[in-house]
Amino acid sequence: MKRDLIAHEDPKSYISELFRTLRTNIQFMNSNKKLRTLLVTSTLPGEGKTWVSSNLAIAFAQADKKVVIIDADMRKCGLHSIFKVAPCPGLSNYLSGVNDNDSEINNLGNFLRETEITNLYVIPAGNVPPNPSELLITPQMVTLLEKLKEEFDIIIIDGTPSKLVTDAVILSRVVDSTIIVAAHNMAKKDDLAKVVRDIKNVGGNIAGVVYNQKPNSNKKASETYYYAPAPMKIDSKRKLEMEYEQKRQIQRSRANNMLNRDRNPEEYQQKNMNLENEEQNKVDVLKEEKTVQETSKVPQFSYEIAAQGEKTPEQKTADMLKELNDYLQKEKDLRDSNRS
Repeated sequence: MKRDLIAHEDPKSYISELFRTLRTNIQFMNSNKKLRTLLVTSTLPGEGKTWVSSNLAIAFAQADKKVVIIDADMRKCGLHSIFKVAPCPGLSNYLSGVNDNDSEINNLGNFLRETEITNLYVIPAGNVPPNPSELLITPQMVTLLEKLKEEFDIIIIDGTPSKLVTDAVILSRVVDSTIIVAAHNMAKKDDLAKVVRDIKNVGGNIAGVVYNQKPNSNKKASETYYYAPAPMKIDSKRKLEMEYEQKRQIQRSRANNMLNRDRNPEEYQQKNMNLENEEQNKVDVLKEEKTVQETSKVPQFSYEIAAQGEKTPEQKTADMLKELNDYLQKEKDLRDSNRS
């Protein structure tokens, strides 16, 4: 299977998800009028209209729609090689009534090719005719679409480039909607505007423009609906700040308990024991976080400070605790001297 049919070969890829998004947008744009026939064209050859129409047809088939895709580019047919089906008989044979294989022209089943993709069928272009445009304006084309509507949920037509020939403009009159494929650095603004005018002038309805072959970064291509959660990064500086704040809260609680020690010794003793247990639990958690931090090879912020000759947060915390203890001891000594 070629990468031409990526929506079938790799349905979880970023590009396949884009085709499903395109399918959904087309359906919502035509919510008031049920979409049955869709034409895909471009301004110039090589912009990817056949690739877009093929994968869009696969996206509809994956949504349990019975789909047929018609190769209406009878000048340069290519769908039969993409889906690996017989090229003849095809569209040109049905419209002209000429069949080299002497099979029944009125039997539509002779022109349908079943693909390996469930619910998807192909009508190839057939033999190259000398007058493709004249064939597309015959009543047989309208009759063909009406017959296909009886058997299929949606009909996608791969048309010709609209700037060079008028085949696709002719078909835009008899389909429900038209999509124009414009390639990056290929389609010119004036050419695209002319194609839009030509289709509207004949009464065609344009669903929108598909911007194809746009340069994409690896980061953008990896942003798919199907993803694996990325590992969380450890911020060593933030963890040390949290550790410092937790220690300060513990010391504040301890200081408040010490001030109430003389009022209710038993209550103080119980609170002090609870506080020590809580402090030990938090220290254990911090040790585990440090272990994860070291195994993740994240640079330790405290080590960087020490290398510059400054105090680490742990050293600063110890100094603050010492000052707090000295202050509390002085307050205790002062109260004891006042009582005496």
